[in-house]
Amino acid sequence: MASEYINQWIRIEEDGIYLVFGVTKENQLKLFHFSVKPLSEQEEKKLTENETFLQEGFQLVQVNFSGYNRPYEKHGNKHIVTAPGYMLTFVDMKDERNETGRVLTFIQKDEETGARVVTTWQFYQGTSTIRMQSEVTNEGTEVQTLEYISSFYYLGIEKEGEMSSDDKMQLTFAHNGWQKEMNFHTYSFPALGLPQTQPTVYQRTSKTIELTNTGNWSTKEYLPMGYLSNEEACTAIYWQIEHNGSWHAEISDQNDHFYLALSGPTEVQSHWFQNLKPGESFTTVPVAVGVSDADFAKAMGQLTKYRRMIRRVNKDDENLPVIFNDYMNCLFGDPTTEKELPLIDAAAEAGCEYYVIDAGWYAPGLWWDSVGEWQESRERFPGGIKEVTDYIRSKGMVPGVWLELEVMGINCEKAKNAPDDWFFIRHGKRVFDRSRYQLDFRNPAVIDHVNEVIDRVVNEYGVGYIKMDYNIEPGIGTELDADSVGAGLLAHERAYLAWLDSVFKKYPDLVIENCSSGGLRIDYALLSRYSIQSTSDQEDYQNYASIAVNAPAGLTPEQAAVWSYPQRNGDEEETIFNMVNAMLLRIHQSGHLAELSPERVALVKEGIAYYKEIRSDIKKALPDWPIGLADTRSTFLCSALKTENKAYLAVFRRDKDEEDDRTMVRIPLAHLFEGEKKLGVKLAYPQTAMKENVEYSFEADRKVLVVDFKKKVMARIFEVTAE
Repeated sequence: MASEYINQWIRIEEDGIYLVFGVTKENQLKLFHFSVKPLSEQEEKKLTENETFLQEGFQLVQVNFSGYNRPYEKHGNKHIVTAPGYMLTFVDMKDERNETGRVLTFIQKDEETGARVVTTWQFYQGTSTIRMQSEVTNEGTEVQTLEYISSFYYLGIEKEGEMSSDDKMQLTFAHNGWQKEMNFHTYSFPALGLPQTQPTVYQRTSKTIELTNTGNWSTKEYLPMGYLSNEEACTAIYWQIEHNGSWHAEISDQNDHFYLALSGPTEVQSHWFQNLKPGESFTTVPVAVGVSDADFAKAMGQLTKYRRMIRRVNKDDENLPVIFNDYMNCLFGDPTTEKELPLIDAAAEAGCEYYVIDAGWYAPGLWWDSVGEWQESRERFPGGIKEVTDYIRSKGMVPGVWLELEVMGINCEKAKNAPDDWFFIRHGKRVFDRSRYQLDFRNPAVIDHVNEVIDRVVNEYGVGYIKMDYNIEPGIGTELDADSVGAGLLAHERAYLAWLDSVFKKYPDLVIENCSSGGLRIDYALLSRYSIQSTSDQEDYQNYASIAVNAPAGLTPEQAAVWSYPQRNGDEEETIFNMVNAMLLRIHQSGHLAELSPERVALVKEGIAYYKEIRSDIKKALPDWPIGLADTRSTFLCSALKTENKAYLAVFRRDKDEEDDRTMVRIPLAHLFEGEKKLGVKLAYPQTAMKENVEYSFEADRKVLVVDFKKKVMARIFEVTAE
C-alpha cells in the first residue's frame, strides 16, 4: 500500500515471521510489524496516516547520549524518544544467509552526534526466533556518554485487532526467587497498572511495566524472558534477554500504541553509562525475540528449539547422565570420607553415573567466610579427597566437587594478602556481601588463580564434574577502571563468560553445573555455555513440584536439574513423588539412599532405570502444560514432554489447599499431537508398586486422561503414544 510519508517498504517473511519496515521521506528507518501474521492493509494505513506519530515513533533502535534534547513527549523514565535515536537516518541494509539462517544487517547514522548504529538480526532456521544485537560507534570528534541502547524495540505490540488493549493484551512472566523459582503468572495490562485511560490519539502515561535486574544475580526477582499475547488477534511475541547481570524489559505507551523495549544495563535502572571516545564502540547484550500464535506452549516450544541451537555442543546434554549430589536433605555441607563411602555404594547401586561431593570438602569446620583457596581438608578426608574420588571411579561413576570460584571469604588468607584490584571496589573500599568479597574477572591475576583451581581439581583430584555455585549479590558493580559502576559490572560479566569459554576449550568434556543459591542465575548467557542448571534449593518435595513443572519454560528440559531426595522417615509414595519431580528433566539424586528400606530403594532404582530408557526423547522433546502452568497452591499439577508420536506426563496431587478435596483430575491430550491420531495411555512409573493408590482411564473419544489419586500426596509418570 502506498503512503505519502514512506519512500521505501521492506517486507520480509522468514521462518514464520512477518516483518515490515519502512524508510520515510526524511530517510528514517521504521519497524512497523513483527508478527506471526502478515500486516493487514487496514493496520498499515493506520500506522502511516499520522505524520507526527510516524516521525516520533517506530525506531528500530533507541540510543541515548548525554546532553541532547529529547523534543517529543516521553513522560517519565521511559526509554523512548532517545537522542540520537530519533535522529538516526538510514544508510544501508544487507540481506544475507549463513549456516544458521538469514541475517539482516541495518546501518543507521546521525551526523550531529557522529553515532553510527549497526543492528544485526540473526534468524535460526527451524524456529520463529531471531537473535538481535546492536553496535553503536562514535564516529564524531567529541566524547559521547552512552546512557541507554536497546537490543530490541518495537512500537505497536497491540495494534492487531480492534479491541482495547485492556481486554486483549496479556503478559506472562516468571517471578523468581530463592526456593521460589519459575513462578509464572499471566496478567492483563490493567492488572499491572497500565490501563488504556488516555485518549487513543495521544497516550502519554508515565507508568511503565518493568521487569528489571540490577546486579550479578541475573534472576533473583524475574527470569529475563516474557510472553506477550494478543488474545483477539491470536498472536504473540516471546523473548529472552541473554545476559548474566543487569538487564531491563519495559512495556509502556507512546502516542496511540504500546511498545516493548529490551536491553542490558541502563543508567536509570542499573547505574550504567559508557563513555565513547571518537572511534570507540559499544555492543548491546544479545536478546532473542520470536513470534507465535497465542499459545504459550507453542511459543515455549519455539524458544526451546532456539535454546538448543545456541547452546555449546557438549556430551552432557547429549547423554543426560544421572547425577548424585550429597547435599540436599543429605549431608548438607558436612562431607567426610566415612559418610561418603556408603552413599557412594548406594548411589552406584541405584544407577547414578556422576557423584558430586558438595560444599565443605575444603574446610574442617565452619567455612563460609574463609573460602577461596579450595584445598582439601585432611580432617574431613584423612586419606585425601583423591581417595574418595578414586573410589567413586571404581564404582563406575564420574566424581565431582562443589566450588564457588567467584568469591573469597573475608577470612581467607589469600584474600587478606591479595591486592584490592582483585575485587569489586566502591567508594574506594572492597564490596562486602555475606562475609565474602567479589572477585573481578577482568584482572589477569584472578584468572590465573581460578585456572589453578580448575586445573588442580581436574588433574590432581580426578574430577569430571564441577558444581559451580554463587551465593552473594555484590550489587550495582565496581568503580575500578570503569566509567560507571554498572560498566565495571558489565565488563566483569563479559570477562567471566570469556573465562568460561576458555575452560571449556581446555576441558571440553568437563561438566560444569550452573548454580546460584539454586536458580538465581537462569540466563542464556550462562546456559549457552553451561550444560546443566540447578533449578532450586527447595527442600520440600511438594513445593519443588511447582518448580519442576514450570522449569521447561525457563530452560531446556535436559539442562534443568531437579532434586530427588527421599526422606529418611518417608514412605513409598513420598519416594515416588520425589522421583517424578525429576524424571522428565535431569535427575539430581540425593537423600540418604543407604538408609532407605529395600522397597523404597527399589523405587529409586526403577525410576532411574526408566529415565535412562526415555532420556533420548527428553533431549529432543518440547514442553507442554495440559492443565496449565503450575501455581504454588495448586492441588493438581501436570507437565508434558512431547515428541512427534510420544508424550510423557508427570501428574501430581498435593496437599496444598485445605478447601480442595478433589481426588480426580481430567487431563486433555488431543492438543499434544498434530492431526487425527489414535492415542494410547499407560502408567509408566512405577509400573507395579502401589497400584492400589491410583486408578486411571482414558476417554478415547474425547482424548482425555482421567487420573484418580487415592492419597493426598502422590505423583505418577504416564506415557502417551500416538498412531
